[in-house]
Amino acid sequence: MQRIKVLLADDHAVLRAGLRALLAGEPDMEVVGEAVDGEDAVGQTERLCPDVVVMDIAMPRLNGMDAIRRIRELGLRCKVLVLTMHAEEQYLLQVLRAGGAGYVLKASADTELMEAIRTVYRGEAFLYPSATALLLEDYRGRIAGDERDHFEDLSEREREVLALTAAGYTNQEIADKLIISAKTVDTYRSRIMEKLGLHHRSELVTLALRHGLLNAHA
Repeated sequence: MQRIKVLLADDHAVLRAGLRALLAGEPDMEVVGEAVDGEDAVGQTERLCPDVVVMDIAMPRLNGMDAIRRIRELGLRCKVLVLTMHAEEQYLLQVLRAGGAGYVLKASADTELMEAIRTVYRGEAFLYPSATALLLEDYRGRIAGDERDHFEDLSEREREVLALTAAGYTNQEIADKLIISAKTVDTYRSRIMEKLGLHHRSELVTLALRHGLLNAHA
């Protein structure tokens, strides 16, 4: 079995030890390193090439948000999953905009972290249950046209693929629902991201919420 390589980035040693112990019981996961601050997280991500980085937001030297941006700028092929105590909307939105693939609250780490790691490893987005409500509230408050996108350019099938992707379905599950091949689903998704000028799957979630697509496919 190929194990998911995980890097833990948090400035609290006790928390890192707890997370390491938590993940040690998962047969498909392996903690390959620990980082004590944002700079260390970027450096170890370059050196160790983990599949998933579990990252705190508030860290010395370089905060988690800037560390995510640095990892993206370097083109490192890993998923960054934020693990934080902050449930506030502004942090969630910043994480998604920076290129984070998921957002888990520390209070729920014992029940949600393993699922979140597996979810982002598969290339999907993971948000804690009430996060979608926060995103909806944010975009309902925006004036139409403030953030112009090319949603109207999408075909009906592309909108279906967008909605199902944002809802967390895998390529194969989407293919089964739409009676097409998984490769065709991937082609549709690439075309969607090109049309909309997006670079990360997490951005698809916010776009789907903005246009009410998740409600239709709940």
